[in-house]
Amino acid sequence: MIDPTARVAPTARLAPDVEVGPYAVIGPQVEIGPGCVIGPHTLITGNTRIGRNNHIFQFGSIGEIPQDKKYHPGDDSRLEIGDRNTIREFCTINTGTVGGGGVTRIGDDNWLMAYVHIAHDCIIGNHTIFANSSSLAGHVLVEDHVILGGFALVHQFCALGAHSFLAVSSVVLKDVPPFVMAEGNSARPRGINAEGMRRRGFSNVDLAAIRGAYKTLYRSGLRLQDALAVLDGEADCEHLASLASFIRQSRRGIIR
Repeated sequence: MIDPTARVAPTARLAPDVEVGPYAVIGPQVEIGPGCVIGPHTLITGNTRIGRNNHIFQFGSIGEIPQDKKYHPGDDSRLEIGDRNTIREFCTINTGTVGGGGVTRIGDDNWLMAYVHIAHDCIIGNHTIFANSSSLAGHVLVEDHVILGGFALVHQFCALGAHSFLAVSSVVLKDVPPFVMAEGNSARPRGINAEGMRRRGFSNVDLAAIRGAYKTLYRSGLRLQDALAVLDGEADCEHLASLASFIRQSRRGIIR
């Protein structure tokens, strides 16, 4: 299952059925779980753990040191990738930094298209889609079911809430709340991701409540704290509670 031209370090730990393509290079601290396919000319290095049934296509750079001047050779940092992820051609994913928690983590069932960049200390949930050439700076949080359009860029320390959507070439400088569609440079709110949520089983009642919350946040003219107080009164919708909690925990403030 390992091409004879591939270079696999003797101390790397690969499940017996892992496929490794021609001229791939796998470093000494790498662990790769069952069912994974590693494409030709792919580099996997660093303290990197990859779960089950992942497909990493050719020419990726996975687990390389972060592009951070504060990083020092030998720092204790790592990369963790979950299960059933698709990582297409020329993706770059860096390990964490000591000052940022030490880990870059990608969950399960994510789809990273060609030329995606995931910088140090990013935390990505499950079922996300990163279109071609979208990029995250360091310390970005991406919650579940987020979609990034092609060439979207996210500033360091920003957060993208669950079920949010970034249009093509968006530049995100502040947090994007859950369920919100964002577009522009810098990105601004453009409604809710109704179609995406409908495909994931949200009811018409849920969508109506979320649409009402969006209007409260962005169209009512209320101050943010007053808008949050209104959301707190909608106790019958669990999605509004998660929306309000995300906004209260925001470190950079939300897009306006």
